[in-house]
Amino acid sequence: MSEQTRVVLVGATGLIGRAVMAEAVGRSDIHLVAVARREVPLPKGARMEMLLSDTGHWSDAIAAGRPDTVVIALGTTIKAVGGDKQAFRAVDHDLVLECAAAAKAAGARQLIVISSVGAQFSSKNFYLSVKGEVEDKLAKLHLDRLDVIRPGLLRGKREGAPRPAERIGMILSPLADLLMLGSLRKYRSAKASDVARVILTLAGAKQGGRFVHQHDEMRRILRRG
Repeated sequence: MSEQTRVVLVGATGLIGRAVMAEAVGRSDIHLVAVARREVPLPKGARMEMLLSDTGHWSDAIAAGRPDTVVIALGTTIKAVGGDKQAFRAVDHDLVLECAAAAKAAGARQLIVISSVGAQFSSKNFYLSVKGEVEDKLAKLHLDRLDVIRPGLLRGKREGAPRPAERIGMILSPLADLLMLGSLRKYRSAKASDVARVILTLAGAKQGGRFVHQHDEMRRILRRG
């Protein structure tokens, strides 16, 4: 029997977090511990732990999960916080880095973080600039292994009614993907379930270092997995 990898998932209530929980069902090689602020329905057949606390105590929850790998699937949008850039940074910068530091303090050897295609600190786009800044700071934590996942538009069923632009984007994305060739391939959309499968395939990887996974690399991981 293969050794289990203890995976602590931060951000269980979001699209990617819920997909990770669903994909972990039946995986004997993964022991999943989810950290969240509120209850979230568990997928049918799930055998996992759910630790609930306010964000101020997430570092304690991460430590309690005794992680080998920590997955950070946190994120909001500028629109969701009413255009408040500081509120956006509080989640996508401050909270992500706090959880990453807690992962290292808890003894995790691997960190898997959901970022975004186009993330770059020097970007003129505020969202992408923050994502790039966070990636740079995560690298300076010097965990044994850092996996940065940069998906394009995420496809999947979100909580609540989908936003009109989001709905249109998901309908058109399969066609748009076909037009994204060469260097544009990295902007292709991704199913949340596929991203979750990539995360669980990477969890427990032994090779150390920093790895950035964009569209084509994620497809290769799925084929290998």
